Amino acid sequence: MSINGPLGRKLNMGLIGGGQGSFIGKVHSIAACLDNRAEVVAGAFSSDPARSKASGAEYGVDARRAYGSYLEMVQEEIKLPVGKRVDFVTIATPNHTHFPIAKAFCEAGINVICDKPMTFNLKEAEELLQIVEKTGVIFALTHNYTGYPLVRQARQMVLDGKLGEIQAIRAFYIQGWLRTRLESTGQKQADWRTDPKKSGSAGCFGDIATHAYNLARFITGLQPREVSCSLKTFEPGRQLDDYGTAVIRFDGGALGTVTASQISHGRENDLWIEIDGTLGALEWHQEEPNRMIFRQNGQPHSIYTRAGGGYLSKPAADASRLPAGHPEAFFEAFANIYTSAYDAIVAKLAGTATSNSPAIYPNVADGVDGMNFIEQCVGSSRNAGAWTNMAHPACRS
Repeated sequence: MSINGPLGRKLNMGLIGGGQGSFIGKVHSIAACLDNRAEVVAGAFSSDPARSKASGAEYGVDARRAYGSYLEMVQEEIKLPVGKRVDFVTIATPNHTHFPIAKAFCEAGINVICDKPMTFNLKEAEELLQIVEKTGVIFALTHNYTGYPLVRQARQMVLDGKLGEIQAIRAFYIQGWLRTRLESTGQKQADWRTDPKKSGSAGCFGDIATHAYNLARFITGLQPREVSCSLKTFEPGRQLDDYGTAVIRFDGGALGTVTASQISHGRENDLWIEIDGTLGALEWHQEEPNRMIFRQNGQPHSIYTRAGGGYLSKPAADASRLPAGHPEAFFEAFANIYTSAYDAIVAKLAGTATSNSPAIYPNVADGVDGMNFIEQCVGSSRNAGAWTNMAHPACRS
C-alpha cells in the first residue's frame, strides 16, 4: 500500500516562490518530499516569467507547468483532473503576497501550506480564516519549530499535568544578522524583511518574535489576554524594529515574555523557551533541539533526548525518524508539519470528513493568532507600552 494509504500515490505539490536564489523555497521543497509522500509537479517560482521557467527546471518540473504567475497557475491547474492537478500549493513568498495567493488557491478548492506570518495584516488574516472555513480546504502554516519532537514532548507533558499550573513563560529569538544596514547592500532577504510595504507593520517582531510567541502558545495552550510591548529600531535609517520585548498576561494569571533581536552580535538562530509550572519547569533550545531539560526542586535535573529510552510521548516519538544519538533538526521539523498536513489532505481527497481543527499542525487560526500578536504589539509600542487587549475569537487553546 502507498505511504498515502487510500490515495495510492504521492501528493502533487505546487510551489509558489522558491526561485533562483531563494532560501526558504528550497527548504520547503526538501521538507515536503523528505518522506516520499509528495513531489513538486508545478509552480510559479518567480514573479518574473522567464526566471520562473528557469527555476522550474531546477525542481525537475515540466516547462509547461512552470507558470509565469500564480494566477495563470490557478487557471491552468484546475483544468486538469484530480490526480493530475496539484493537490496543494506551498506559498514561500514575501509577506505582502501571501493573502492574494492563498485566497486564489483556496477559492479554487486547492489546499494550501503557507509560510509565516500568514498575511500582511490582521484584516487579511481574518478574511482568510473565513475563506478557509467556507471552502473547506486544508490550510497549514509552517511554524516549523512546533515540529521538533521535544517541543511536542513538552506540549504533551503540559497536557498531562506534569508541570502543574503554568505560571511563567520566557521565550526568546535572538539573531545578529541585521546588526548593520544589510538591506542597503541589495541583499534580497534583508531588503524585503525591513521594508514596511513588503514585511508589514513589524520587522524583527513580525519575522521571528512570532515564532517565539507561537512556541509558547503551542506548548502551553494558554490564552493571551493583554500585552505591553516596547519595540526599538537601533540601526539608524532602518524603517522597522530590529529589537523588542513584549510582556503578556494570560488567562488564569500566568505571565509571559517574548524577546526578539536581530542586532545581537554573534547570535544566529537562538530560539529558546523556558516554562515554569507549580510542579516542574522546562527548558528547550532550538540550536540544541535534541535535548530538553526538566527540573523539579529537590530532584536531579532530567535531560530528555529525542527518541531515547522509550519514555517519549507518542506525539514526540511519531515525530522522530532516526534512532537516538543521530541528530534530527530543521528539515525534519519542517517535514513534520508537512506530514501532519498530508494526513488531513489525504483524508480529504479520499472522501473522509476532515477539518483543520483540532490538528497538531499550525493552521489558519494560528495564523490569525500570530497576526493579532504582531498588530497588538505594534499598537502597544506606539502607545508607550500601554496594556493592549489581545483576546481574539480565533485564538485556540
